[in-house]
Amino acid sequence: MRKTFILLIMAIFLNNGMAQETKNIVMPFSISVDPMQRLLLVNLEKDPDTLYIGFEPQVFDDAVHGKGHLVIGWRADGRVDVFHERGLKLDPANYDIAGKGLAHMEEREMRAAFFDINGAGVQAHYVFDDIHNREVVIRISESNSRKRKPFGLLAPMGDAAENPSAMPLVLLHDFYFVRKKHTEIEVSVDGRRHRMDNLPMPMDWARMTFIRYSPQPLIAKLNPAVEGELPSLTAETGAERIISGDHEYMLEWRNGTPYIKCIVRNNEIYPLELRFTDPFPDIASLAGKTSIKGGFEIEGHHSTGLISGHYTIEKDNDRVTVTMIPSGGWRPRPDKFSLRFMYTVAGVFKKWPTTYEWTADIREKDDGLLHMKSGWKRNRK
Repeated sequence: MRKTFILLIMAIFLNNGMAQETKNIVMPFSISVDPMQRLLLVNLEKDPDTLYIGFEPQVFDDAVHGKGHLVIGWRADGRVDVFHERGLKLDPANYDIAGKGLAHMEEREMRAAFFDINGAGVQAHYVFDDIHNREVVIRISESNSRKRKPFGLLAPMGDAAENPSAMPLVLLHDFYFVRKKHTEIEVSVDGRRHRMDNLPMPMDWARMTFIRYSPQPLIAKLNPAVEGELPSLTAETGAERIISGDHEYMLEWRNGTPYIKCIVRNNEIYPLELRFTDPFPDIASLAGKTSIKGGFEIEGHHSTGLISGHYTIEKDNDRVTVTMIPSGGWRPRPDKFSLRFMYTVAGVFKKWPTTYEWTADIREKDDGLLHMKSGWKRNRK
């Protein structure tokens, strides 16, 4: 009896010890999210201003940015001017993914700042002064009783970025165009009224302007550039999931070595997943000289399509180089002929992610820790 009791105690002790065995998993990937309430895009490319070819009102109400409106002025030289209300907390570095980067960021007391979407469509009104103190007016009043048929897409915003610090993933949910019929539009700069660009073909049996909007934009950045100590996660041996902040990590174990199957970035709009079709191995567990290739996919809501690509890992003793290229581009899931036609004719929608390449150089320093220097470049052909 006593012997049985001792054996039972030993078994419990050993099992507890096994349960507490942990493994540090090196994590070179990250997905950041910039909260945004609403987004409106107004093109003037066919009737441009002397400085601007478009405007982009945005609405914020979150702990990161605060509450208020801003308007991006897209310039003919490829750069952007950002005009914002007092109280918004903005980081100028976040705008290096917009075209050729930020030209000016100016606080403005907007004489009108309103943007909403109701059953009849877009209702928007902005009045402010640009960098040359010219009055800019944006006024849209849509009163169309026909039911809207919005869709989702990945906006090709990243196509214009020249020196991005991250790969922009602008996923627009419930995206739609402002209809021409039963709509009043005024866009003027310094008193000159501009004609709006139009969608070249009807959609849902209606003529559309090229003014477009989303009441649920998901603005994310894949692998923002970093230089410093490489973070790691601690997991119990055999654990299939780790939760760290807004990220969830799905793991697979092979002979006691962890592999990353999926990274989920949770947010208020819809979870964004980075899936490895060939699970990504723990870098710290690789042999002295290793070469590995695999695939990955990035997906949020089904309606916004899928990005696919490949990765490579090259290890030579204490140095590891990881490369990630979205070589498969964007695969949309259009549910109407007009969208299939638009994505086919405007090839930029599908192709732009293929021009991005992320490289991470990982080395073990004298302190015994792994350090990473990573960044993006564009490969235009």
